[in-house]
Amino acid sequence: MELILKYFPNLTQDQIDKFEKLEALYQDWNLKINVVSRKDIDELYLRHVVHSLAIAKVIEFKDGSKLMDVGTGGGFPGIPLAIMYPECSFHLVDSIAKKLKVVNEVVTGLGLTNVKTTHSRVEAINDTYDFIISRAVAAMPTFVHWVKGKIAKEQKHELKNGIIYLKGGDLTEELKDYKTTTIYDLKDFYEEDFYDTKKVVHLPMKYRG
Repeated sequence: MELILKYFPNLTQDQIDKFEKLEALYQDWNLKINVVSRKDIDELYLRHVVHSLAIAKVIEFKDGSKLMDVGTGGGFPGIPLAIMYPECSFHLVDSIAKKLKVVNEVVTGLGLTNVKTTHSRVEAINDTYDFIISRAVAAMPTFVHWVKGKIAKEQKHELKNGIIYLKGGDLTEELKDYKTTTIYDLKDFYEEDFYDTKKVVHLPMKYRG
Protein backbone atom coordinates (compact mmCIF):
# COMPACT_ATOMS: atom_id res chain seq x y z
CA MET A 1 0.00 0.00 0.00
CA GLU A 2 2.88 2.39 0.74
CA LEU A 3 3.88 2.03 -2.90
CA ILE A 4 0.44 3.10 -4.14
CA LEU A 5 0.29 6.07 -1.75
CA LYS A 6 3.83 7.05 -2.71
CA TYR A 7 2.75 7.62 -6.32
CA PHE A 8 -0.96 8.33 -5.86
CA PRO A 9 -1.20 10.36 -2.64
CA ASN A 10 -4.64 11.88 -3.34
CA LEU A 11 -6.78 8.75 -3.08
CA THR A 12 -10.11 8.84 -1.26
CA GLN A 13 -10.56 6.68 1.83
CA ASP A 14 -12.84 4.38 -0.19
CA GLN A 15 -10.12 3.89 -2.81
CA ILE A 16 -7.52 3.21 -0.12
CA ASP A 17 -9.82 0.64 1.50
CA LYS A 18 -10.35 -1.15 -1.81
CA PHE A 19 -6.66 -1.19 -2.71
CA GLU A 20 -5.87 -2.56 0.77
CA LYS A 21 -8.42 -5.35 0.32
CA LEU A 22 -6.93 -6.46 -2.99
CA GLU A 23 -4.06 -8.46 -1.56
CA ALA A 24 -6.12 -10.68 0.73
CA LEU A 25 -8.70 -11.30 -2.02
CA TYR A 26 -6.06 -12.32 -4.54
CA GLN A 27 -4.13 -14.44 -2.07
CA ASP A 28 -7.30 -16.29 -1.09
CA TRP A 29 -8.53 -16.88 -4.63
CA ASN A 30 -5.10 -17.64 -6.03
CA LEU A 31 -4.88 -20.67 -3.74
CA LYS A 32 -8.03 -22.04 -5.39
CA ILE A 33 -7.41 -20.96 -8.98
CA ASN A 34 -3.87 -19.97 -9.86
CA VAL A 35 -3.95 -16.76 -11.92
CA VAL A 36 -0.90 -15.01 -10.49
CA SER A 37 2.50 -16.67 -10.02
CA ARG A 38 3.72 -17.24 -6.45
CA LYS A 39 6.50 -14.68 -6.83
CA ASP A 40 4.07 -12.13 -8.24
CA ILE A 41 1.46 -12.65 -5.52
CA ASP A 42 4.11 -11.76 -2.93
CA GLU A 43 4.79 -8.55 -4.82
CA LEU A 44 1.25 -7.90 -5.99
CA TYR A 45 1.35 -4.12 -5.60
CA LEU A 46 4.71 -3.66 -7.33
CA ARG A 47 4.21 -6.10 -10.19
CA HIS A 48 0.50 -5.78 -10.85
CA VAL A 49 -1.34 -2.96 -9.12
CA VAL A 50 1.08 -0.05 -9.46
CA HIS A 51 2.14 -1.37 -12.87
CA SER A 52 -1.52 -1.22 -13.99
CA LEU A 53 -1.87 2.27 -12.57
CA ALA A 54 0.94 3.53 -14.83
CA ILE A 55 -1.87 4.16 -17.33
CA ALA A 56 -3.22 6.74 -14.85
CA LYS A 57 0.13 8.56 -15.08
CA VAL A 58 -0.42 8.99 -18.83
CA ILE A 59 -4.12 9.88 -18.92
CA GLU A 60 -6.84 10.83 -16.47
CA PHE A 61 -10.01 9.15 -17.70
CA LYS A 62 -13.01 11.47 -17.65
CA ASP A 63 -16.22 10.46 -15.90
CA GLY A 64 -18.42 8.42 -18.22
CA SER A 65 -15.53 6.97 -20.23
CA LYS A 66 -15.90 3.41 -21.51
CA LEU A 67 -12.89 1.12 -21.44
CA MET A 68 -12.33 -2.47 -22.45
CA ASP A 69 -9.51 -4.53 -20.90
CA VAL A 70 -8.59 -7.24 -23.40
CA GLY A 71 -7.05 -10.46 -22.08
CA THR A 72 -7.52 -9.22 -18.54
CA GLY A 73 -6.16 -12.44 -16.99
CA GLY A 74 -6.42 -11.95 -13.24
CA GLY A 75 -7.97 -8.49 -13.72
CA PHE A 76 -5.02 -6.31 -14.70
CA PRO A 77 -4.95 -3.49 -15.59
CA GLY A 78 -8.75 -3.30 -15.37
CA ILE A 79 -9.44 -3.76 -11.65
CA PRO A 80 -6.87 -1.24 -10.30
CA LEU A 81 -8.04 1.31 -12.88
CA ALA A 82 -11.69 0.66 -11.99
CA ILE A 83 -10.85 1.50 -8.36
CA MET A 84 -9.02 4.63 -9.52
CA TYR A 85 -11.87 5.76 -11.82
CA PRO A 86 -15.17 4.81 -10.16
CA GLU A 87 -17.21 6.94 -12.60
CA CYS A 88 -15.86 5.11 -15.68
CA SER A 89 -17.17 1.78 -16.94
CA PHE A 90 -14.78 -1.11 -17.47
CA HIS A 91 -15.46 -4.21 -19.58
CA LEU A 92 -12.97 -6.98 -18.73
CA VAL A 93 -12.71 -9.65 -21.42
CA ASP A 94 -10.80 -12.93 -21.41
CA SER A 95 -11.10 -16.19 -23.33
CA ILE A 96 -10.19 -18.27 -20.25
CA ALA A 97 -13.20 -18.79 -17.99
CA LYS A 98 -11.33 -19.75 -14.79
CA LYS A 99 -9.44 -16.44 -14.82
CA LEU A 100 -12.71 -14.52 -15.03
CA LYS A 101 -14.05 -16.51 -12.07
CA VAL A 102 -11.29 -14.97 -9.96
CA VAL A 103 -11.91 -11.53 -11.49
CA ASN A 104 -15.63 -11.77 -10.69
CA GLU A 105 -14.96 -12.82 -7.11
CA VAL A 106 -12.50 -9.94 -6.60
CA VAL A 107 -14.97 -7.47 -8.16
CA THR A 108 -17.71 -8.76 -5.83
CA GLY A 109 -15.39 -8.73 -2.81
CA LEU A 110 -14.49 -5.10 -3.49
CA GLY A 111 -18.07 -4.07 -4.23
CA LEU A 112 -17.08 -2.60 -7.61
CA THR A 113 -20.17 -1.59 -9.57
CA ASN A 114 -18.37 -0.20 -12.63
CA VAL A 115 -16.94 -3.50 -13.91
CA LYS A 116 -18.53 -6.14 -16.12
CA THR A 117 -16.81 -9.25 -17.46
CA THR A 118 -17.28 -11.35 -20.58
CA HIS A 119 -15.88 -14.78 -21.31
CA SER A 120 -15.15 -14.38 -25.00
CA ARG A 121 -12.58 -13.74 -27.66
CA VAL A 122 -12.38 -10.00 -28.18
CA GLU A 123 -13.26 -10.30 -31.87
CA ALA A 124 -16.76 -11.39 -30.83
CA ILE A 125 -17.43 -8.24 -28.78
CA ASN A 126 -19.75 -5.82 -30.59
CA ASP A 127 -19.37 -2.50 -28.84
CA THR A 128 -17.22 0.60 -28.98
CA TYR A 129 -14.96 2.13 -26.32
CA ASP A 130 -13.02 5.32 -25.75
CA PHE A 131 -9.92 3.27 -25.02
CA ILE A 132 -8.93 -0.36 -25.22
CA ILE A 133 -6.41 -1.20 -22.52
CA SER A 134 -4.29 -4.28 -22.11
CA ARG A 135 -1.11 -5.68 -20.71
CA ALA A 136 1.07 -7.37 -23.32
CA VAL A 137 -1.34 -10.07 -24.49
CA ALA A 138 -0.11 -10.06 -28.10
CA ALA A 139 2.21 -8.23 -30.48
CA MET A 140 0.74 -4.90 -31.55
CA PRO A 141 -0.17 -5.90 -35.16
CA THR A 142 -2.18 -8.87 -33.86
CA PHE A 143 -3.81 -6.75 -31.17
CA VAL A 144 -4.76 -4.00 -33.64
CA HIS A 145 -6.40 -6.63 -35.84
CA TRP A 146 -8.40 -7.99 -32.88
CA VAL A 147 -9.83 -4.63 -31.83
CA LYS A 148 -10.57 -3.05 -35.22
CA GLY A 149 -13.94 -1.34 -35.28
CA LYS A 150 -14.24 -1.13 -31.49
CA ILE A 151 -13.13 2.49 -30.99
CA ALA A 152 -15.78 5.13 -30.22
CA LYS A 153 -16.19 8.11 -32.52
CA GLU A 154 -16.66 10.85 -29.93
CA GLN A 155 -13.42 12.15 -28.41
CA LYS A 156 -13.49 13.14 -24.73
CA HIS A 157 -9.77 13.36 -23.97
CA GLU A 158 -6.70 15.18 -25.22
CA LEU A 159 -5.21 11.76 -25.89
CA LYS A 160 -7.00 10.45 -28.98
CA ASN A 161 -9.22 7.40 -28.60
CA GLY A 162 -7.40 4.14 -29.25
CA ILE A 163 -5.21 1.54 -27.60
CA ILE A 164 -3.30 2.04 -24.36
CA TYR A 165 -0.92 -0.86 -23.91
CA LEU A 166 1.45 -1.87 -21.11
CA LYS A 167 4.55 -3.41 -22.69
CA GLY A 168 8.19 -4.09 -21.87
CA GLY A 169 11.49 -4.32 -23.67
CA ASP A 170 12.52 -3.07 -27.11
CA LEU A 171 9.43 -2.22 -29.15
CA THR A 172 11.21 -0.87 -32.25
CA GLU A 173 10.39 -3.79 -34.53
CA GLU A 174 6.86 -4.34 -33.22
CA LEU A 175 5.83 -0.69 -33.62
CA LYS A 176 7.70 0.13 -36.84
CA ASP A 177 4.48 0.29 -38.89
CA TYR A 178 2.68 2.51 -36.38
CA LYS A 179 4.01 6.03 -36.81
CA THR A 180 1.40 7.63 -34.55
CA THR A 181 2.34 5.77 -31.37
CA THR A 182 3.57 7.59 -28.29
CA ILE A 183 5.76 5.63 -25.86
CA TYR A 184 5.97 6.60 -22.19
CA ASP A 185 8.78 5.10 -20.09
CA LEU A 186 7.62 3.97 -16.67
CA LYS A 187 10.99 4.88 -15.20
CA ASP A 188 9.93 8.52 -15.73
CA PHE A 189 7.06 7.95 -13.25
CA TYR A 190 8.39 5.27 -10.89
CA GLU A 191 11.84 4.79 -9.34
CA GLU A 192 11.77 1.03 -8.61
CA ASP A 193 14.08 -1.11 -10.79
CA PHE A 194 11.19 -3.34 -11.82
CA TYR A 195 9.86 -0.56 -14.09
CA ASP A 196 13.16 0.26 -15.84
CA THR A 197 12.28 -1.40 -19.16
CA LYS A 198 8.49 -1.12 -18.95
CA LYS A 199 6.40 1.28 -21.00
CA VAL A 200 2.93 2.55 -21.74
CA VAL A 201 2.21 2.70 -25.46
CA HIS A 202 -0.61 4.85 -26.85
CA LEU A 203 -1.81 4.15 -30.38
CA PRO A 204 -4.65 6.37 -31.63
CA MET A 205 -7.16 4.49 -33.78
CA LYS A 206 -9.81 5.88 -36.07
CA TYR A 207 -13.47 5.08 -35.64
CA ARG A 208 -14.73 2.87 -38.44
CA GLY A 209 -18.42 3.36 -38.95
